[in-house]
Amino acid sequence: MKAIKFCEYGPPEVLKIAEIEKPVPKDNELLVKVRAASLNFIDGGLVRGPFILRWMSGLRKPKFTGFGRDFAGVVEASGKDVTEFKPGDEVFGVKWGAIAEYVCARKDRVALKPANITFEQAGAVGLAGLTALQGLRTGKIHASQKVLINGASGGVGTFALQIAKAFDAEVTAVCSTRNVEMARNLGADHVVDYTKEDFTKREERYDLLFDDVNNHSISERRRILNPHGICVLAGIGSAGLHSGQLERVARIFGAAFLSRFIDQKFERYITTSNQADLRFLSDLMANGKVTPFVEKTYAMAETPEALRYFAEGHARGKLVIEIATAVTSAGEITSAETMRNGRTREANR
Repeated sequence: MKAIKFCEYGPPEVLKIAEIEKPVPKDNELLVKVRAASLNFIDGGLVRGPFILRWMSGLRKPKFTGFGRDFAGVVEASGKDVTEFKPGDEVFGVKWGAIAEYVCARKDRVALKPANITFEQAGAVGLAGLTALQGLRTGKIHASQKVLINGASGGVGTFALQIAKAFDAEVTAVCSTRNVEMARNLGADHVVDYTKEDFTKREERYDLLFDDVNNHSISERRRILNPHGICVLAGIGSAGLHSGQLERVARIFGAAFLSRFIDQKFERYITTSNQADLRFLSDLMANGKVTPFVEKTYAMAETPEALRYFAEGHARGKLVIEIATAVTSAGEITSAETMRNGRTREANR
C-alpha cells in the first residue's frame, strides 16, 4: 500500500509517497481503508523538526516517519476483541500516520461517521475537534455564558465556535477581515475583526476566553474577563514558523502560574484521544450543530503542497487530503487533469 512518509527533517518536500506493507489489526484494532485525512498544527512542526521537538521525535532523524493524525474511511477488518464495529462501517478517528491507504486504529479512538457528513468533512474532525471540545470543557462551558474565541477561523477555532454555540453560549469570534462572513455563517453572535479593533480594549466582559492564539499579555486578557472568568490556553496561533511562537509559549506557562494567585483562571490542558468525545462530536454533526469547515482538498501526491500552504498560516478551517487508489508507484496521480486542478475545490460550497 501507499503512504506519506518523511525520513528526514526539513521543508514540505521531504514528504514522499512510499510503498509500505499493509498493516494487520491487533486484537483491539480496526483495519480502515482511508478515504480522507487532514493536517494539524503538530504535523508541520514534526516535519520541520525544531530542536525542542527532536528530544521526543528523534535528534538526527525522525523515529516515526508516518504523517498525519486524522482520518475517515471504511472498516475492512477488525481484531477479535472488536465487537462494536464491523466491515463496511464508515468511521473517523485519530491515528499517527493517517495519510495512507490503510491504517490500523485502536477501537477506542474511532467513532461512526454520521451519514450526513462526507468523508472529507469527517477526516477533518479528529485532533482539532477534540482540542476544541476538551478546551471548552476545561473552561466549564455552559448555556448563557459569554464566550470569546480568539483565532476563530482556524481548524480548532471553527470547531470551538460551533461547539460553544451547541452549548447555547453567546459567542464572539475574533478573526481577520476575510473570515468575518465565514464566522457569521458558522453561527457567531458577534465578530471582531482584529485588523480593525483590538478585542482586549472592548468594554464587553466574558465568562470564557478560548485563546487559540495567545498574542496578548496576561493583563490585557484579564481586563476582558469577568471576575471569576476562565481563559483557556488552547494554542499559539498560526501554523507558520515565526519568531513570536516562543514568546507565546512563555505566555501560556506564565499565565498558568499566575492562576494560582488570582480568582480569574488561565487553564492549560493536553488533548487526549478517546471514543466518548469522538462520539460526542459525531452526535453534534449528526444533529447539524457542527459542520467541519474544509477550505481545500488535495490529492495524496499533493501533500507537500498542502503542508506548504498550511505553514503560511492563512488556512481557514481544515485542509484535507483525499486518499485515492489512482496513485502510481512513482508517486504521481494518474490523471493529469486531476493534478492540474489540484483538488482544491471548496468542499463546503
